[in-house]
Formats: sequence, structure tokens, C-alpha cells
Amino acid sequence: MSGGADQSTLLIESQYFPNLSYYKALIEHDILEIEKYEHYQKVSFRNRCYVAGPNGMVLLSVPLTKGKNQRTVMKDVRISYEERWQSLHFKTLVSAYRRSPWFEYYEDDLAGLFEQRHEFLIDWNMACFEWVNKKLGVATPVTFSDTYRATEELPAGTVDARNTIMPGNMAELGSSLPSYTQVFEERTGFMPNLGILDLLFCEGKHSLQLLQG
Repeated sequence: MSGGADQSTLLIESQYFPNLSYYKALIEHDILEIEKYEHYQKVSFRNRCYVAGPNGMVLLSVPLTKGKNQRTVMKDVRISYEERWQSLHFKTLVSAYRRSPWFEYYEDDLAGLFEQRHEFLIDWNMACFEWVNKKLGVATPVTFSDTYRATEELPAGTVDARNTIMPGNMAELGSSLPSYTQVFEERTGFMPNLGILDLLFCEGKHSLQLLQG
């Protein structure tokens, strides 16, 4: 599913609180198409994101069941609730960002988000994505793929960004992104291209303007 000939569509995988590169690409296109029929890939941002901690980057990772198998189609990847990972992730965010300028403004609403329970990873990712978009003021229409298509099979106007934003190149991609004041910057130095929550808690309602700059 894609937009008309005069509209640009970004085709990309679902990610957990995507980083700034993802959002920079998103706001440069008219439509976002989420890939549902790819195979899950380990060591990607599909179930993980990075935030800023006092000693450097902190990894938040959503535990999976069958999703650990790379042959599983993304739409079928299930979340494991054997451990209380949502409580741990929220406590980590509170610890990391309670001194940030905007965290208190979003805290109660964020707590409600982490009380949601979704069976499938893609549904949880979308709940987080929609939550952030509402706070940022991003209104880009979102569609989902209805089958897997290779790059050469995509219609004109669709940009294939699948597997282009990965943990291995996040710092390199971050070199072209705006900088801002982070909570622990004096101790750790600036950490580029973290998950979108870092920008949101540090810059609040100014976040989208920074991304557009």
C-alpha cells in the first residue's frame, strides 16, 4: 500500500521508540508504511532502543518468545512476559530522566503507556510510536504493508529504508542530526541518535522543530 504519484512514502520496519534518524526520515515523507511481512532480525531496533544514562547509553530491550527465531514474520513476533520488563523499563526511564526539563510533564501519561499489555511486538511498538507522535505533533499518515515486496517491486515514490537504521550505524547516522543538551552530557559527552524519548524529555514541545531544522 502506497500513496499517490505526487506523494512520497517511506517504507521501514517497526521499531521500539525509534531513534532520531528514523524520525528525521519520517518527517521528510508524506506517508509512512510499516513493513509487517519481513522476517524478524536480531540485533536491530525492532525490540530495542537506547536512552542516556549517567555512565553512557542504556539499552532497553523487549523480551520475545518466538521472535527470537529470525524465520518468524514480524507481524507474528510475540512478547514474553515471564519477567516484569515494562516495570523495569519505566523505572529505568524515571531514573535516567527525572532531572530532565520535560520528564515530569509526560511522566503520568508514560506510566499509563507502560501499563498496556500487547501480545505482539508490532502492536506494542505502534502504541509507543503513536504515543510519541502525539507528544511531538507528528501527524504523518501510517499504513502497513499487505505483503513483502523486494525493493525493485516497489511503486514509484516509495523509499525503501528497511534495515538502513541499525545499532551498528546509529552513531554515523547521528552525525547529521541536531544536537541538544542531554541530562548527563557533562559526564558522558553528547550521545547522538538515541531513542526519541531522549529528545522528547530534554526538549519537549521544541523537539519537532529541532528535527525539522
